[in-house]
Amino acid sequence: MNVPAVGTEASCPITIPRGRVSVFDLPAGLMDLAEGGGIHRLRYADGHLGWIVTDFELCRQVLTRPEFSSRPDLRHSAIHEAIGDGQPPEDMPGMFVGMDPPEHTRYRRIVAAALRLAEVQKLQAMIEVQAAALLDSRAGELDLVTSLASPLPALVITELLGVEESVSTSLTGALEQMLSLQSSADTVREKFAEIFSSLRDVVARRAQDRGPGLVTSLIDAGELTETEITSVCFQLFTAGHETTTNMIALSFLYLLQNPDAAHAISGSPRQVSDAVEEFLRYFAIIQYGISRAATEHITLAGTAIAPGETITVSLPAANFDENRFPDATQIDLTRGDKGHLAFGFGVHQCVAQQLARVEINAALNVFLQRYDEMSLRAYDMKSDTIVHGLSSLSVLRIPNGGVRQ
Repeated sequence: MNVPAVGTEASCPITIPRGRVSVFDLPAGLMDLAEGGGIHRLRYADGHLGWIVTDFELCRQVLTRPEFSSRPDLRHSAIHEAIGDGQPPEDMPGMFVGMDPPEHTRYRRIVAAALRLAEVQKLQAMIEVQAAALLDSRAGELDLVTSLASPLPALVITELLGVEESVSTSLTGALEQMLSLQSSADTVREKFAEIFSSLRDVVARRAQDRGPGLVTSLIDAGELTETEITSVCFQLFTAGHETTTNMIALSFLYLLQNPDAAHAISGSPRQVSDAVEEFLRYFAIIQYGISRAATEHITLAGTAIAPGETITVSLPAANFDENRFPDATQIDLTRGDKGHLAFGFGVHQCVAQQLARVEINAALNVFLQRYDEMSLRAYDMKSDTIVHGLSSLSVLRIPNGGVRQ
């Protein structure tokens, strides 16, 4: 058994790989690290010495074994002192993303019941109508991020929860700052408080007016307090907006750069759906992975993990593991493999993943119907954010007259 010298400087040769050379590359140095083995010592932002796993099967083990905890008070962040893999910087009742079973199971059951696949799929036609309205609201030069990729998930989650559109719009900027690695710890906590307070006010209003949406349904069910309902709304709003926005924007960019691929899948729901799965695997938007904390002595791939040590699961590296995905560094829109870890794995696998799939599919369908009217002009990649993506995607659009160049 390989038993490293726990807690020594020599046993921690790396910090987490950060920065991308280009938009569709993984963080610089990540694949070199993965080729050197499936588990490595990692120094965290506060100096803690833990681990990073890059092998697909090892990642699944960490995400399923009960000896690895999701509790934020036990984990360390590899990238920021206040926020790590999207975990809220403050612990509030109902923040089930940071809970372990059986406490987590109770909240998960309540939320999952409202987001069943059959119920979510009923929304696709409505989402496509919203996407078309957003995209057709202007012609000429437009930014696909601000005109469609960002407002669409906000509209969907707003309607699903029963949050006023004005509230959703006002919180978008606060969310971006909360997830930026350039924000100070104080700013992250300030933006968390701002979002949470606004959503708490929404819950209080729905308790009075019983407006339509998930908030009212949760109130009427009587299983959660108003603070717990606010926490549920916070997690669905923050997780479902930024991630889906960037998946949509990156999908648009890839197809604009690859016309043959766009035309090959256009008009085929099955092929668009397969493309979405490959985009989820390949774009690796949760670029620094997710973390867990060992609660007891564990042996993983012959390596001893001590109680209290944090272990980071590199979702991007796992999704590029050649042992699981042949030719993993090549994007193959016909792969159709839903076994990727883009949504995590195990009991904490993204509870709203089906909603995200429906939104991305709907956005792509609308985009592809107008594809030959658009020509790529420029784009800007986000830097130093937890969720990888684009800050802008400029195209020239001339309806009723193909202008692709």
